[in-house]
Amino acid sequence: MAEGIRSEAPHADPTAPHPATSPTAAPPSGAPRRKAARTQAAPAPAARTWAPRTTAPHAAAPRASALRAAVHGIRDFHLGSDPGLGRLRTALIAGLAMAGALGIEYLYARLDGAAPQDMIVYMIIGTVVAMLGSNALAGPSPVANLRIAVFFPVALFAGLLPGIAVAEHDVPMLAGFVLVMFAAVYVRRFGLAYFFYGFMGWMGYFFAAFLHPQLSQLPGLLVAVLLATVWVTALCLALLRNRAGNALRHARAAFGARARAVSRTAAALLAAESPRRRERLRRELHSRQLGLAETALLIEGWSTEPGALPEGWSARALRRRLLEAQLAIEAVAQAADTLARQPYEPEGPRAAAHAIAQALGRHRYAQAGRLATTLLESRRSEGFVRGALPAARQLAAAAATYTGLVGRVPAPGTAGPADTGFEPAVALSLGNLPGSPAVAKDVHARGRGWNPLRSVRLSTRQAFQAAIAGGLAIIVGKAISEQRYYWAVIAAFVAFTGTATRSETVIKAGHRVLGTLLGIIAGIGLAHLTTGHSLLALTLIVVSMSVGFYLVKVSYAYMIFFVTIMVAQMYTLLHEFSAELLLLRLEETAAGALVGIVVSLVFLPTGTRDTVNSARAELFGALTELLEGVALRFEGAAVEEADPDALAREVDHRLRALALVARPLTRPLVWRNNPSYLRERLRVYAAAARRARVLVPLASAATSTETPTPLRAHLATAARALAAATRDLTTHPDRALVATDEVRTALAAARASLAAAEEAARTESTRPPRALLPLHHLCDLLDDLSTAPALRRGGPGVVTTVRGAVSAARTDGVDALDLTERQG
Repeated sequence: MAEGIRSEAPHADPTAPHPATSPTAAPPSGAPRRKAARTQAAPAPAARTWAPRTTAPHAAAPRASALRAAVHGIRDFHLGSDPGLGRLRTALIAGLAMAGALGIEYLYARLDGAAPQDMIVYMIIGTVVAMLGSNALAGPSPVANLRIAVFFPVALFAGLLPGIAVAEHDVPMLAGFVLVMFAAVYVRRFGLAYFFYGFMGWMGYFFAAFLHPQLSQLPGLLVAVLLATVWVTALCLALLRNRAGNALRHARAAFGARARAVSRTAAALLAAESPRRRERLRRELHSRQLGLAETALLIEGWSTEPGALPEGWSARALRRRLLEAQLAIEAVAQAADTLARQPYEPEGPRAAAHAIAQALGRHRYAQAGRLATTLLESRRSEGFVRGALPAARQLAAAAATYTGLVGRVPAPGTAGPADTGFEPAVALSLGNLPGSPAVAKDVHARGRGWNPLRSVRLSTRQAFQAAIAGGLAIIVGKAISEQRYYWAVIAAFVAFTGTATRSETVIKAGHRVLGTLLGIIAGIGLAHLTTGHSLLALTLIVVSMSVGFYLVKVSYAYMIFFVTIMVAQMYTLLHEFSAELLLLRLEETAAGALVGIVVSLVFLPTGTRDTVNSARAELFGALTELLEGVALRFEGAAVEEADPDALAREVDHRLRALALVARPLTRPLVWRNNPSYLRERLRVYAAAARRARVLVPLASAATSTETPTPLRAHLATAARALAAATRDLTTHPDRALVATDEVRTALAAARASLAAAEEAARTESTRPPRALLPLHHLCDLLDDLSTAPALRRGGPGVVTTVRGAVSAARTDGVDALDLTERQG
């Protein structure tokens, strides 16, 4: 399994390579652990209760256990909130890069005998190059990073030279400002490196326009830029290089941390008594499962980088093992959601399931395995489990499977032909999963069809938006202040950086104003403390930017909060600080943000709902391909013809993309929007994706078992009918009140095939295949997604994900997630 899960077992060898395993080759997860569980725990008598028994420990044991739990909790929070430690690395490198650039430029200015004003210019430009360069060189390839770094001076001087040429002429300078903003955004179409080149060119023009350097200063500026470039390149390529092996190891550890977070939330759900708290925990459980799938995608992206996988590992085997672990954890969450709807009894199945999930979430894998094994074996006792819910056995079996995966470290297999040609479901961007612009790049802008700009690339549309917003921000900003209007220009320009839809632009602009407001309050207080202490002020500048980079992905408002503190400290060093100056910054920022919002809403807007509909269609397209691949596997096709593992990861990728672009609509910030409705729909989409993913190991296992051919044919027919339904749903409006005839016909055909499979199993006296229940659930979920739920005040009506949960009517031996059959 992934080392992030495997290495957490106390008995696992952290240096052992990854096994190339498959679901057919893997032994039953509970079987090899049952004997060990009996030897580790005292023999249990004929059980009369499911509640775990405890004994009085020594006095020091609770303290040691509490300390260990606290340490694991802090570690899990750190790893889970920052998968791969990308944010931490970015923050540390940015801080070191800026601190080093400040020192280098200061020494250079002193040795060159530069005037104080020139020294300040050198330090500012060097710091900007170091800050942007530390982000641009975050990729794992040294050659690619070196190729990017070579053009840092070119990009900055491409904006600096025109700025010097027009700096003394007001109208040409302002017109050039607009043109540079257009060019800085337009060049993003040529690749990620040009995002930073455009920003550097824009910053070069900005400095030339407002610092007014002379042509005689160009040699010194060139040296300052070269020194900063050499420094940040050496830092990122030699001292703190982003090594793929380390990033993959940290991402695997994050997967384990997020899996435990899912288990802890499931345990809290099982213990919750208030209906309102249970509903909140269900939303949290859904969010944590999305985070787990997101980490699996991150791992898959890193696994293709040269040198990422240890010797003997294969990307395909890593994907397989991660999928097994993800299915097990999702089964725990599924069963917890079902059990939470039942009455709580102190010695009932819900209490036993709570103990198992709690042990799993607290890193107590041995205890979780023992409790799960006890519960699974106790069903053979007379009068003990006969009336218990199958969902409790499902949770116990899933927990036993997961703990078995954690401790199972067989020798790696040799990479075979199936390991060649591996392609990840998602390509990483600077070590991170792509953002919303990658999802919205093919979505046309809102507007009339005759507009020739409506169908151009997103980068081109945003270039026009940034230029128009910049021009209007200059006019509005100058009306507020003739000297400081550039704050309005910056706010308008940055509103179109890293955003794709108009809702995202509005939210980012609002966060900039909020962060500025709060930063002013903190900046005024800190400025009084650091006045006269230059070293302390410089330290605070570097620390503020590092923390800002660390928190920028949590919220852009945090980044601007620390940027405003940094600005206050810079004015303190320049002896220009005043509260009135910071308040002016707030006014200009609010004006620029408002301009950016208006332009994003009026001129070539990329609709959030249009982007969500596009992402929804892509998700249904991925589900279609997965179900067709599952049908092929039921028919006995080889992996080369249909690789359901890869198709399952593609579904995860599309589900993440949908959740990403729909995030603004889940908040009460968008006009004529129902956040409760969309949150519920997203949960149903996720449930459908999970039920489809469950079919992957079942279809693969069916090809290697003695399942009668007629049964497999019926299952394949049902999967193809569901694929036809998802194909029709790609063009089906989300709020249609009635399903289309094509969708109804396909779902009816799927249900008929499933009924035929059940009848064939009864006729041949064969156990119904475990794939029947997830296929039934998928039928119900797609039926839900083909029609809009009845809306009521405050949110949707009756549509929930209960249909995707374990149903007592169909759990008699056919539950695909009831892994108890594997236990014996």
